[in-house]
Formats: sequence, C-alpha cells, structure tokens
Amino acid sequence: MKVVTIKKKNILKTIVISIFALMICKYTTTFGMQHYYNVDFSTGLVTATELNVRSGPGTQYKIVATVKKNEYIRVFAGVGTWYIVQVEGDYIGAVSKKYVKPIYPSSSGTNTGGSTSGNQNTTTASLTADEKEVFDLINKQRTNNGLSALKIDSEVQRVARIKAQDMVDNNYFAHESPTYGSPFQMLKSFNVSYKTAGENIAANSSNSGAVNAWMNSSGHKANILSGNYNYTGIGVVNSPKYGKIYVQMFIGK
Repeated sequence: MKVVTIKKKNILKTIVISIFALMICKYTTTFGMQHYYNVDFSTGLVTATELNVRSGPGTQYKIVATVKKNEYIRVFAGVGTWYIVQVEGDYIGAVSKKYVKPIYPSSSGTNTGGSTSGNQNTTTASLTADEKEVFDLINKQRTNNGLSALKIDSEVQRVARIKAQDMVDNNYFAHESPTYGSPFQMLKSFNVSYKTAGENIAANSSNSGAVNAWMNSSGHKANILSGNYNYTGIGVVNSPKYGKIYVQMFIGK
C-alpha cells in the first residue's frame, strides 16, 4: 500500500481547441470535402500492435508519435476515416479509426464528455457497487472528522478506473505507471486541472479492508482527511493476484 501527494499552484493548460481548429482548417483546405464530425466518446483503446500518430488524416502525412497496443488515447473528433487524438507527451494528431476501439460512457460507467475545467461532475449512480461502497466509507471518515464530503469528478473517476485496470493488466503495484507515468502526469495527460492532487492505492480482498488499511496509515489517512481536496475518483478492479485493486485519486480546485 502506497501513498503520494503533491501541490501544484500553476497548471499550464493544453490549448487543444486552438490546435484542433488549426488542424481542421488545414485538413479542410487540403481535402476539400473532408469535414470533421463529433464523436460520442472521448477515450479510445489502441488495438494495433503499434499505431502511428500522423500530422494529418492520411498516410501521406508525417508520423509525429506512436502508441502501443492497449494504450488509451483521448479522441476529440473524426475526419473521414481518421480520428483527431491526443496521446502521451501531449502530441495531437490523427490516427486511423480502424485501429481504435471506442470506450463509451456506458462501458466505463462515467460521463466522459467533458473535463474538470468545466466543473462537469457525475453522481454516485455512475459508480460500481464496490466504488460506491468505498466512496461512502471515505466520506464517512471525513464527516466524522468535521470535514465536508468529497464529490465525484467525472474525469478523475475515469482516470482512477483506468489506472486501476492498468495495474491489473500490467501486473504492477505502484504509483508510477509504465503506461502513464506518475499520477500527476496521468492527470495532465487526461487534461484534468487541479490546484492540489494526491493518490491512494491498495490491494485488498474487501472494500472495508482497503479503507481500514488506508486509515491505519498516516500518509493515506492524511490524503483522506485533507481539507485541500474536494473532488475524487475511485477505481476498483478485480485482481487475480490480490482480490481487488483500489485507486483513489484526490484533487482540489
């Protein structure tokens, strides 16, 4: 069981809309009738062994980055048979849509239509039964100590769940992900804005056991009872090795 926390005062925001608008202008000029269209999901899973990210929607454009199979990418829109995406390292480009599996809100249980900068939050109805129980146990600890209850943030919830699944898929137990880097790098790559942030992780066979273990650890308890945090996201994924993997991410706005 590990804990990490950090404060960030000045967050540089990725100006996706401006870059995206410039790219679309370029695509429209070049291809004439190829117009962008909205997509009903914001996260995609790479299905190719290695997928090239190009500077435009076609193989004639240069490669600006590559992503590996089972990596998650952020999808903004479609242009013909290509998606406009953001990948690790804040690269923005185009990938062939036939190598990207859409991760729809219904499959992940979260509202993936916006980012935390727009204060788009989700209710506990979007949580799984395990996640809801952990959420309630955490907020009970906070209210018992005179603190306000945390709220679920849709983007933080999505990131926590992806991180938990990543830990199971890649068989590791650490704050540093081989796929996404540190929790703070991961939040940044998913365009989550915050003033303060922290992460608790646990491997346990029961929800109450995970929360009790956190409360018996000074570092984890400090995150749970921190007045600097007002939003959270909780991912609970079944693990053949541990029973369940728990990831709770905290942010303060």
